[in-house]
Amino acid sequence: TPGGASARRGALGGVTFGAAGFIPGYTRDMKTAVSIPDRLFEAADALARERRMSRSALYAEALQLLIDAHAGDDTTARLDAVYADHDGHLDPTVVAANASLADEPW
Repeated sequence: TPGGASARRGALGGVTFGAAGFIPGYTRDMKTAVSIPDRLFEAADALARERRMSRSALYAEALQLLIDAHAGDDTTARLDAVYADHDGHLDPTVVAANASLADEPW
């Protein structure tokens, strides 16, 4: 429709935007530029080709794995704060009970 969403013109030199409001063929995901060592880029590029995936998909997967690996970091910090004042010693009754079980057949 003339003047409608499917015919909007952006500030990019008269680029026509699609009905969804973005340049057709481009992703709606965040685009970013990063600097990485050439050897890392080449290794990532080779792995992406081997896995038959785009570099963007490879980088996204790698970042997600790193984020997931650190997801529990704040939990550990909170537990450390809770137990900061604890001396770390077991109650003598618990120690005695554990010792008495040492000779039990399991």
